[in-house]
Amino acid sequence: MSNAVVTPAQVEQQLYNLSKEIDESTSKLIEIENQYNSYKAHYEIAMAKARMIYSTKSSPTGKNYTVSEREDMALIDNEKLHIQVAMAEAQVKAARANASRIKTKVEIARSIGTSVRSAMEAL
Repeated sequence: MSNAVVTPAQVEQQLYNLSKEIDESTSKLIEIENQYNSYKAHYEIAMAKARMIYSTKSSPTGKNYTVSEREDMALIDNEKLHIQVAMAEAQVKAARANASRIKTKVEIARSIGTSVRSAMEAL
């Protein structure tokens, strides 16, 4: 643990840097969420189309496919889109976690700033 004295100017600079980091992470989160929602919409439409195609086809046995079979075949047909949506969702979660981490750092910096001001006033 360091015993270096923290100045109000250092705290201000840290808060300024964190403010820029918040702006950047917010912009990135918006971008990632937009991409995720686009992928998800394309995936849902592709799945609906595939389910509709399989609802009019018969299985090799001549019977209609079950709902579960149609769902499984539609998923297999749209495997790449499904993976793309899952990866985009993971990126959204990571971006949200990063934004939360930055907000925690801001709270800590503000707390340190309050302590520094109190200590300076006591001098």
